[in-house]
Amino acid sequence: MPPPAYPSGTLRVHTLRSLASGPKLIVLGAVHGNETCGTRAIERTLAEFDSGALTLARGSASFVPVTNALAYQRAQRMGERNLNRNLRPNDDPQDNEDRIANALCPLLAEHDVLLDLHSFHSPGEPFAMIGPPDNDGALEPFRHAAAEEALALRLGPRRIVEGWLETYAAGVRHRLQRAGAQPTERAQLLNTDPSYGVGTTEYMRSRGGYAITLECGRHTDPQADEVAYRAIRATLAHLGLVDEPAVAPRTDHELLCLNEVTDRLHADDRFVREWSSFQPLRAGETIAQRADGTLLRARDDGFIVFPNPNALPGNEWFYFARRSARRLHPQAAAR
Repeated sequence: MPPPAYPSGTLRVHTLRSLASGPKLIVLGAVHGNETCGTRAIERTLAEFDSGALTLARGSASFVPVTNALAYQRAQRMGERNLNRNLRPNDDPQDNEDRIANALCPLLAEHDVLLDLHSFHSPGEPFAMIGPPDNDGALEPFRHAAAEEALALRLGPRRIVEGWLETYAAGVRHRLQRAGAQPTERAQLLNTDPSYGVGTTEYMRSRGGYAITLECGRHTDPQADEVAYRAIRATLAHLGLVDEPAVAPRTDHELLCLNEVTDRLHADDRFVREWSSFQPLRAGETIAQRADGTLLRARDDGFIVFPNPNALPGNEWFYFARRSARRLHPQAAAR
C-alpha cells in the first residue's frame, strides 16, 4: 500500500465516532513540518483501527496526521510562518498558516481534549507541557486543570512543564521595548502581538477544552515515534474511548515552570557550547554570547529549555525554567 498523501492546501482529518456517548478527542501531528513522530504514531494507530486491533467503544477520536502539509512537504518547521503561534481564525488570511488556522480552529472547538505531538531540535528526554492551574485571570482563564494534570501523568514522560503563555507574554513585552516604535513588518507584528504565544493547546483551552503538548524526543530519534504512539494509546484508554486498562499515573514526575524566553537578535549570536534541553544551569553560568560580545548568563539555578542554535534572528532562541511548587492531581476524572 502506498504511503498516505498529504497535499498542501488540504487538512486531512480521520474521525471515528462511536454510537455510545463519550469524550471527543483530537490528536495532531506535524504542526511543525519537520516533527514527524506524531504523523507516524497516528498512522500506526489508524492502521490498528482499520484492522480491528483497536475498536472505539464510546465517544469520538479525530486524527490529523499532518497539520501543516506545506511545512511537511518541505521537511521544515514552518511553511510561511510558525503555525503554533498567533493561532486564531482570520477573516483576511495572509499566508498558509492563516488558512490552516481557519480550518483547524473550528475543528479544535468541536472537541473536548487535544493531544498535540511534537519533537525538538536538541538532545533531551521527552516531556509534556500543561496549562495553568484553574483561574479567572485575563491571560488564560481555565477550569479543567485537574483533568489535564491527570492525563499528563499517564502519557509516559516523567517531566512536565508549565508556564508557557505567561513566559510568552513577557517575551512580547521585551520585543516591544526593543522595537521602540510600532512594528510595521508582518513578522514583527505577529511576534509582538499579545496573542503571539497562542498555539493549538492555548486555543483549545480558550474554547472550553483541555490540551497537552507532548514533546516526544529529538527530531532524529526513532524512539520518539514510539513515545508518541504509546501516548495516543494511553490517552484513548484514560478517556475510556477504548476498552483497555488505563495506564497508572507516574509518581516520580518532575514539574518545572518556564520563566523566561530569550530571542536570537543577530545571526552571529551563538551558544558558548552545545546545550541539551533541560540541562541544569547554575546561577551566573554563561549560556550564550551576543554578536556584540555581551554574555548571557543564568540569573538563578535552573534549566535551559529548547536551545535552538539555528533560530532565526527575531525568534525564540532558548528558554529558562525553574522547579515548580505546584502539586498535580493524578486521580481527577477524565472530563
